Amino acid sequence: QVQLVESGGGLVQAGGSLRLSCAASGRTRYVMGWFRQAPGKEREFVAAVRWSDGSTYYTDSVKGRFTISRDNAKKTVNLQMNSLKPEDTAVYYCAAGSNINGYRDEYEYEYWGQGTQVTVSS
Repeated sequence: QVQLVESGGGLVQAGGSLRLSCAASGRTRYVMGWFRQAPGKEREFVAAVRWSDGSTYYTDSVKGRFTISRDNAKKTVNLQMNSLKPEDTAVYYCAAGSNINGYRDEYEYEYWGQGTQVTVSS
């Protein structure tokens, strides 16, 4: 099994940057994804990376601003967030799945971290 712990959230002004990290224990040969959930809204796919080959996937609203990557040696997956906007404000969750056919559906992911808050002020 996999345990996931997110870190790096915080408060930042619009246009600023944050870097989120997800530390994984156990097996790491999974698809790793980032999701976010704002108050009163459904959980939303943000980005994902295939651990085996590093292929990446992004939701349209973050393309060109966010970068997902994985570090095999450190067993972490990172999300570099630049040019942040107030609409990026949410709790961000790291997730892992062993049988992912796509990348955008939360029901395909088996393991979830506790979440980390990202707040972007205008």
